[in-house]
Amino acid sequence: MMERRPLLPGERDDGTEGEKVFVNRAFEFDGEKYRLASGHQQEWGLQMLSELRLTGSEHILDLGCGDGRLTERLSRLVPEGSVLGIDASAGMIFSAGAYARPNLEFRQMDIRDLDFQGQFDVIYSNAALHWVTDHRHLLRQSRLALRDGGYLLWNFGGAGNCRFFLETVRSLMQEEPYRALFDGFVWPWFMPSQSEYEQLLEAAGFSGAVVTLENRDRYFQHEEEMIRWMDQPCLVPFLTWLPDGAGTAFRQAVIDRMLRVTRQPDGTCFETFRRIHVRAAK
Repeated sequence: MMERRPLLPGERDDGTEGEKVFVNRAFEFDGEKYRLASGHQQEWGLQMLSELRLTGSEHILDLGCGDGRLTERLSRLVPEGSVLGIDASAGMIFSAGAYARPNLEFRQMDIRDLDFQGQFDVIYSNAALHWVTDHRHLLRQSRLALRDGGYLLWNFGGAGNCRFFLETVRSLMQEEPYRALFDGFVWPWFMPSQSEYEQLLEAAGFSGAVVTLENRDRYFQHEEEMIRWMDQPCLVPFLTWLPDGAGTAFRQAVIDRMLRVTRQPDGTCFETFRRIHVRAAK
């Protein structure tokens, strides 16, 4: 059996003796750059907030809180309750910390390490959970974290999401000199179909689940807007893996190809955004 590379910071070895399985790592992001590149994620998250039916005293967990802007909005909806926002990225938590208040806490924590017991009325997540590849574990731990009658409200990347970007990076990864450099690389995203996720929720014991696959295709207003989105967060897993020189060349090759295939006659750039939207009760 070929010897595998050593674990990188933030990775875990979930294999058993004799067969090692490397799960995807938690990546580090720049919270301020993400703030400038995440307008569409903010739009989706604000729409989700309007779906919440709250009395104002609920305890809410925000999975993958990012720079904290939406988490702060959540805290305004529960003045007699509390909100905890978690994110594995120190850069995101640093940016989010500016919004902390008596009923709003931010904590650097990997979503895969959830270990709460019956503490929350709502678990909310926007544009984050496609970064978690083991949703069986995620759903099991989320159900444990909910109080009886509590519910999930999640939105994340689903089948067909970011088609042009994913085709571009997959193709480039198979070319020289990158083929050998990406040996052992663990794909960072899980983007299921609607039916696949319905089955996962049922297996985890959630009731009344409503899962939809939403079409949120987007025209970026100009090339710079699309490049900012690719830089934070899409390219991070690949540039983290590659040596500096190779990473710089890989980034430029992805940008050049993406602009060729997504640029429209009016100067905008088109990309597919397909979202899994979940509401499910314990």
